[in-house]
Amino acid sequence: MIESDGRLRLDVKFVEGMRVQQGLWPSRITAALRRGVSSIPFGRDYGLDELPFELVLLDPDEALTQRHLSGFDLIYAGGDDFHCLGLPDLLHPGQKLVYVIEYTHETRLQIMDLDRSRSLLGRLRGRFWLRQQEKRRERAFRRATALQANGYPAYDQYAPLCSDTLLYLDGRMTPDLFATEAEMAAREVWRAAGGPMRLIFSGRLEPMKGAQDLIPVAQVLERRGTDFTLDIFGTGSLQGEIAAGMRRLADPGRVRLHGAVDFETELVPFTRTQADVFLGCHRQSDPSCTYIEAMGCGVAVASYDNRMWQRLNGEAQAGWGSPLGEPEMLAERLVALARDPDAITRASRNAWAFSQAHAFLPEFRRRMEHLARIAGTNLLPAAA
Repeated sequence: MIESDGRLRLDVKFVEGMRVQQGLWPSRITAALRRGVSSIPFGRDYGLDELPFELVLLDPDEALTQRHLSGFDLIYAGGDDFHCLGLPDLLHPGQKLVYVIEYTHETRLQIMDLDRSRSLLGRLRGRFWLRQQEKRRERAFRRATALQANGYPAYDQYAPLCSDTLLYLDGRMTPDLFATEAEMAAREVWRAAGGPMRLIFSGRLEPMKGAQDLIPVAQVLERRGTDFTLDIFGTGSLQGEIAAGMRRLADPGRVRLHGAVDFETELVPFTRTQADVFLGCHRQSDPSCTYIEAMGCGVAVASYDNRMWQRLNGEAQAGWGSPLGEPEMLAERLVALARDPDAITRASRNAWAFSQAHAFLPEFRRRMEHLARIAGTNLLPAAA
């Protein structure tokens, strides 16, 4: 979080998730958050009285101690945060510790290797440091009471370390956000009539999300004479590079860069009515709620075959994969799809159904029921 003029800048998705969590939980929840971050792209400013939880503020590298944990029955900690990996040594008698994990060791290495600011020596040092932290993480998970894993890769890697592990698929789709049957039908009419294939990308414009491959994909589609549009939503370090690449296209108007927009009021309505295929260029295997959210908007997915998408698509049959980090091959897949609107429709219908089966509220409630069982308490009935 960021402190400014007596207010706190926090990630909106985090605060709203905490609001749901506190609404379900029968007693107080306190969040320990760190100072020191330079920016929060999808944030807003809050007063302390607006937050649905109590708050402990930590300095950027302040060590957690037994004092911080005192008085709490259940500790719910980020397994991705190396600051939290020593918590098993700090527990008081009777305290329960549950970690939540998203990234695998492989994903951390992939993210580091995609960091353009690192030298070769910096990468070698980073690999050594990550290996040391991974050993700490494995020890911590073995000693934890339970584990919650976001996405298939994290579950596959870490579930063997903890006998009580819950798999969940993170996303923000609530009943009012899913595509309607009328919207699904309207897009099917559009495709059957031969309209341009409408691609969409949303997320951080960073190397780890594969944003550097968006324009190369568009260039191949142009060369192959495919009728398409590409709408890009997000901000990040590659924004300028993408904008420059758009200007070099034969028809720059095919690609539109929208910046960051509100999820519920702008991104979701646009995706539900103006997109056919989500373009997933993720070069690493983070769980990426973007897949589930795009699918809930009734959009099929064409993505690199990272470990997350391979498993998710195997379950959902919601789209297509192509070799990791090969934008030309991903583009060729799209060229073929532009000639097969029925295939897009079948995958879109599958995507829509799978996402609805993993909507935010039931998925979140499963996580909370897991925590309540461990804590020996019951969730509040009013928040069903």
